[in-house]
Amino acid sequence: MSDRAWWQDGVIYQIYPRSFMDSDGDGVGDLEGIRQRLDYLAWLGVDAVWLSPCFPSPMADFGYDVADYCDIDPLFGTLADFDALVADAHARNLRVILDWVPNHTSNEHTWFVESRSDRASAKRDWYVWRDAAADGGPPNNWQSTFGGPAWTWDEATGQYYLHSFLAEQPDLDWSNPEVRSAMHDVLRFWLDRGVDGFRIDVVHKIGKDPELRDNPVLRGPDGENLGQEHLHEEGHPSAHEYLREVRDVFDSYPERMTVGEVFLLEPERIARYYGRGDELHLAFNFPFLFAPWSARAFGEKVEAFEDALPPEAWPDVVLSNHDVSRHASRYDDAALGDQRERLAALMLLTLRGTPFLYYGEEIGMRDVPVAAEQMLDPVGLNLHPSLGRDPERSPMQWAPGLNAGFTQGKPWLPVAADADTRNVAIEREDPASTLTLYRELLALRRSTPALHRGAYRRLPSHTDILAYERSVEGSRALVALNMGEEARRPALPSARVARGLRTRHGVEMPTDAAHLELAACEGAVLVLD
Repeated sequence: MSDRAWWQDGVIYQIYPRSFMDSDGDGVGDLEGIRQRLDYLAWLGVDAVWLSPCFPSPMADFGYDVADYCDIDPLFGTLADFDALVADAHARNLRVILDWVPNHTSNEHTWFVESRSDRASAKRDWYVWRDAAADGGPPNNWQSTFGGPAWTWDEATGQYYLHSFLAEQPDLDWSNPEVRSAMHDVLRFWLDRGVDGFRIDVVHKIGKDPELRDNPVLRGPDGENLGQEHLHEEGHPSAHEYLREVRDVFDSYPERMTVGEVFLLEPERIARYYGRGDELHLAFNFPFLFAPWSARAFGEKVEAFEDALPPEAWPDVVLSNHDVSRHASRYDDAALGDQRERLAALMLLTLRGTPFLYYGEEIGMRDVPVAAEQMLDPVGLNLHPSLGRDPERSPMQWAPGLNAGFTQGKPWLPVAADADTRNVAIEREDPASTLTLYRELLALRRSTPALHRGAYRRLPSHTDILAYERSVEGSRALVALNMGEEARRPALPSARVARGLRTRHGVEMPTDAAHLELAACEGAVLVLD
């Protein structure tokens, strides 16, 4: 296995910089705050940190509207702070991954300001500008992800420009080789500074129908409008050509990686973005993230993604991020919520693929309710409050007391009501805590080749149980996850157990795997002799 890459064997921890640690008391997290917490991340046992955007931005979409791809927003610090963070992370054997937003810029980016200045501007065709339709309306029927038409009229130059998200986020035209060259230079800027990889935002949207054809309208049985089929504004075959060029940039640097946000729910479509080993290194398995709480559902999502991937491709596993409700909230249950949270941790860290953890997941953080007058997310403000992403972006809970140790000032979003009891300081000293379980699972995964690089084979068991074997030459482990509300025997094959972990603290491991019994919402990983 000498050809294994670090990102295949490792675990990646996502940090939302605004919410992780505030070092200067302004209520917003920053790079220095992250640097101060690197020892914690090394202690936890993750291998890399992925930072959501920290580039200069008007913050219309909290950093996903980039005004300068090659600098750091003063809210988070300076380039010198970033360089110090990378150096200190690398000194602790932690890799650093940045968030690249290639589909669109801020409307305050100098590229767009120049593009908008005149129809004859040298950068006019860096963005998607079109004349109005015959009726004076938008050029086609494409809709913004954040609501309303995906086109905004520019009075000064008398054309519409395309924006897949907010009007403040105009789409770049990736069919223009100058755009692609400039974006390749952006990547090189950060790769030259020691960045180890990039998470690529909505990467499937960089390929668009050059004819800008209308999307088909979806109709219900009574003819009602059910929205659009997203056929032409994303996923055009050109996206794969562009990604192969991006991959060439990464392949010119040693040990660098990409993971793509291909926000689709069909495994076959996601898998296309791996190419033939010449596009993305990883693409998020979103169908798994959206699975209901069910052994059958999770098992089917795992197998569907595995079956869709090209033979040499490597999968990934994710349950939470900055755009979806935290899984501890999604899968919460009045009686078994804490047990489900621990069971999800065991599943996440024992399946085949690269696990992605979202900050606070390791202490069992839940979504934090945000009142209408406190709401900041444009999705909640523009579409519906229930769709807002503020609840899953609440401040990290470090310790009891003022603002959970996140800031000395007023936090930009509310701190959880349970922060005095659910936090790093308390859970770090509790051998039965969720944090301790994550740390022990990460250590077991790291020390067991079967768990971080082994093959996956599902085992027959009760319908409430997801059971599987992980194996590689010289290492074998069995995993059983009882997702039901009653105790079960998973009927594992007989095998001598050398070590392992259970999600119920203090319960002995069986010496023979066949004798394993699981309480409701309990799981176990058994490393075999």
